[in-house]
Amino acid sequence: MTEWSDAVAGPHAGQPLLAAGEPLEQARAALLMLHGRGASAEDILSFVGELAQPGFAYLAPQASGHTWYPYGFLSPLEANEPYLSSALALLDAALDRITAAGIPLERVIVLGFSQGACLGLEYVARRARRYGGVVGWTGGLIGPDDTPRDYAGSLTGTPVFIGSSDVDPHVPLARVELTAEVLRRLGGDVTTRIYPNMPHTVNRDEIAFVRAMMASVAGG
Repeated sequence: MTEWSDAVAGPHAGQPLLAAGEPLEQARAALLMLHGRGASAEDILSFVGELAQPGFAYLAPQASGHTWYPYGFLSPLEANEPYLSSALALLDAALDRITAAGIPLERVIVLGFSQGACLGLEYVARRARRYGGVVGWTGGLIGPDDTPRDYAGSLTGTPVFIGSSDVDPHVPLARVELTAEVLRRLGGDVTTRIYPNMPHTVNRDEIAFVRAMMASVAGG
């Protein structure tokens, strides 16, 4: 199923929102999935078979030009505008669609890989509230080291998982550690797992962790 987002301005206006699993109106919980740079909504949805949990709807927005923002995530924030603000608005629209179908945010997990992980982690920091869960497969908060991290709101115990390599070529370990610290300050229940010498990918342990998180969310 493909739906279109009409409520988003900027570069990501009109981008499709792909869906799999249970129809939203029948699902008990939802997983919002954010693809990496150069990838697609179809690519991130390829994990559905491994993550499959009963009662879940899976939604994946497509970035314009297969990238959420043009420069690296450690670049000055203004360099990645208006793409970044447009991408954040696209997530607003997707979550609005989920909650309008009757699924509360407490049963929604926001998951991303690589650039999608950075976008998802930045989104939940800027819009801190109680989610069902947050997953960053190799990502961190967006912006250079001196970016203020005085986010408002509270994650109120939201389970957060961040997995990464100690030698990832795109996401420095220091940024992963900073992200975990900031999200804990915001009230997240953060689990960080650093995998020695792991390439830029998703491993079986990360998938198993998300499956357990999903089972808990659906059961709750």
